[in-house]
Order: sequence, then structure tokens, then C-alpha cells
Amino acid sequence: MRLAKALGAASKASTLLSWRNGAQAPRPRFAARRMPEPAHRPPAKTERASRMLERELLRKDRALAETAALLVLSKKVTAIFSRGEDA
Repeated sequence: MRLAKALGAASKASTLLSWRNGAQAPRPRFAARRMPEPAHRPPAKTERASRMLERELLRKDRALAETAALLVLSKKVTAIFSRGEDA
């Protein structure tokens, strides 16, 4: 029984050593492959300006939608009250 345990422990140790050596050794197929370089990032000023322009565009879009809604409502009110005067 002791012999079996000793052989089992030796087997585990040799397996662990081979795994460790394999993990530490450079792999030829991965050694040639490099991580892709990050894409060129625009400077912080450009990013900030872009965000400011996007915010301004959203603000103007909301203002346009509000103006269109008010125009539609004013036309409806005019149509309602002009019918009442004709009768």
C-alpha cells in the first residue's frame, strides 16, 4: 500500500513538473503571434469636443421635436376655435 502511495505521489509530482515546464516554455505557434496593438486613440481634446457636439446635437434635436409638437397643437387649437366661430 505504501509503495502504491509513493508511486502515486511520484506520478503526481512528475505530472505537475511536466505541466509547469510546459506552461513556462515558450510555444512556437504562440511566440510568433503578437497581441494586436490598440487602435489609435484620438487626443482627449478631440474626445471632449466630440462629446460636446453630440450633447449639442441632442439638445437641438429635442428643441426641434418640442417646436414641432407645439406647432401641431397650435394648429389643432386654431382649427377647434375657428369651427366654433363659423357656426
